[in-house]
Amino acid sequence: MGKIFCLMGKSSSGKDTIYKYLMGEDDLHLKRIVPYTTRPVRQGEEEGVEYHFVTEEQMRILEQAGKIVERRAYHTVHGIWYYFTVCEEQMDLEKGNYITIGTLESWRDMCSYFGREKMVSVYIEVGNMARIRRAFAREKEQPQPDYMEMRRRLRADRRDFSEQTLRKEGICRRFRNEELGKCLQEIKLFIKEEMRYN
Repeated sequence: MGKIFCLMGKSSSGKDTIYKYLMGEDDLHLKRIVPYTTRPVRQGEEEGVEYHFVTEEQMRILEQAGKIVERRAYHTVHGIWYYFTVCEEQMDLEKGNYITIGTLESWRDMCSYFGREKMVSVYIEVGNMARIRRAFAREKEQPQPDYMEMRRRLRADRRDFSEQTLRKEGICRRFRNEELGKCLQEIKLFIKEEMRYN
């Protein structure tokens, strides 16, 4: 039986970088679950890599077809943006292991959909000051920096990833992303160990 490894953490904790590294590790043989979103593409993002970028109408069609596993709505300074996971036809947990980036909300819904025994959390932590610096640097690179939205995300993270919520969801194993190389190796070893229990 395969497993779904769900990378989680507050914004600017390094999830995208870690995700790309793990996808490039041929010995892990991880298949990607690419999330969907209705938000605009950011500079440096590619369709089908970080996300599938769709319209709300396309999202409704997938929902009517019963293909949406979980969906979240974020009230941003630009209106509502949706993020969601789709159960793709080619997904087969009997034949492989998958990786995705998610939130605690998506984690909870995916556990309900696929079964908790098939889900493995990989929670990334970074100190608050380092996260703020990373978030500011990333936003500064955008053609039209949106610091209000950046501040909203940082504030929301305090609530969404509170210690109480993490405990409630059973998120015990954490990985500190202060030194990227060390963090990557720890996560890779953890994933290999989890795969041995398939």
